[in-house]
Amino acid sequence: MSIEKQKLYNEIETLPEELTDQVINFVEYLKLSYIDKEAPDSITIKSKKDLKEKLQKGLEDIKENKVYSLDDVFSKIDNI
Repeated sequence: MSIEKQKLYNEIETLPEELTDQVINFVEYLKLSYIDKEAPDSITIKSKKDLKEKLQKGLEDIKENKVYSLDDVFSKIDNI
């Protein structure tokens, strides 16, 4: 375990029980923030307009039978 992780562990051990959920939420937020930075632009939603464009593209792909199974999609997501 790195020194930084040991320090974090020690701090967590001294927390009052009431703060546990808040710390967990913050750690999850940090992890998601990091994942968002690493995600390709093709799957990151930047605005309402961007979401609408991606949804429209998805509908066009469905009409053209350019589709994937859910297993394929989740497999690709797991490899990001």
